Amino acid sequence: MPAAHLLALATALPPYRFSQEEARRAADEALARDHPELERLLPLFGNAGIAQRWSARPLAWHLAAPSFAERNAAFLDAADELLLTASRRALARAGLTASDVDHVVAVCSTGIATPGLEARLAERLPLRPDVVRTPVFGLGCGGGVMGLGRAAALAGAEPGCRVLLLVVELCTLALRLGDRSPANLVACALFGDGAGAAVISTEGVGPALRATGEFRWPDTLDVMGWRIADDGLGVLFSVRVPEIVRERMGAATEAFLARHGLKTRDVERWISHPGGAKVVNALEQALRLPADALDDARAVLRDCGNMSAASVLFVLDRALAAPGWRRGLMTAMGPGFSASFALLER
Repeated sequence: MPAAHLLALATALPPYRFSQEEARRAADEALARDHPELERLLPLFGNAGIAQRWSARPLAWHLAAPSFAERNAAFLDAADELLLTASRRALARAGLTASDVDHVVAVCSTGIATPGLEARLAERLPLRPDVVRTPVFGLGCGGGVMGLGRAAALAGAEPGCRVLLLVVELCTLALRLGDRSPANLVACALFGDGAGAAVISTEGVGPALRATGEFRWPDTLDVMGWRIADDGLGVLFSVRVPEIVRERMGAATEAFLARHGLKTRDVERWISHPGGAKVVNALEQALRLPADALDDARAVLRDCGNMSAASVLFVLDRALAAPGWRRGLMTAMGPGFSASFALLER
């Protein structure tokens, strides 16, 4: 199949911003009375490598303990706005209009929408009535890279068609004050909200998506994901994530590159999802990278927190603005537990 090209990329952030110190104080205030491990876990906020985050709703709204129905209503409202903004920006940068889009892929794991987010966007953008829609749920933090892979495959299967990729994650809306698990407090220290949109086609100018791939480690279903609770989605994080990344990500990455005749030394730009400070450090060690190789990932983590699938598109945006590189590798890890890859050349 002909190579798919990334014609344009755009990101968007919600309106509410709070510092990491404000988040720490809010967690302390909300949980101080009866959280069994609060004192031990509060230093997470200072060690997360995050300065600020963005949220679909203000901190006070989260502290009022909204119901799952209220949180999902907020998800629909904010996701619609963010995807509309990101899509308009991406299409404008590609020199296209909404009527030029043939296929739309929507990736999200942090809210429930039926009709899907892509159908809701089709009403407002608007997209053509005959546009083909592919909603994708459940990829978690790996969804940005995997979404690009799905979009590239669709573009290659129908040369000349234009695929609009939508990625939105409103992770803060999943936080639940009644959940006293360490994983929930880790989420409080890491999660932010954001969205991205990309235009992909075999026709046009932009970095080529030369190859994409995935690797799932067996017996790791309990490492990352959601628990379905009475009051909504409960985050599932294993303390093993940095260990798994450190011990196994190197071999998986080398195997992907080897299939395309490359080695890690052939990658000039690393475009990696910043799951957290420990995960970024573990990835750096696993791939034996120089100290500055993951600066883009650390900058996005610092400025925006972990936005799940959307984060890697923010990292990609920074990388595309930087001169001096020809070949880049996108990486992310998500539920499964799995790794995803996308090889870019420009």
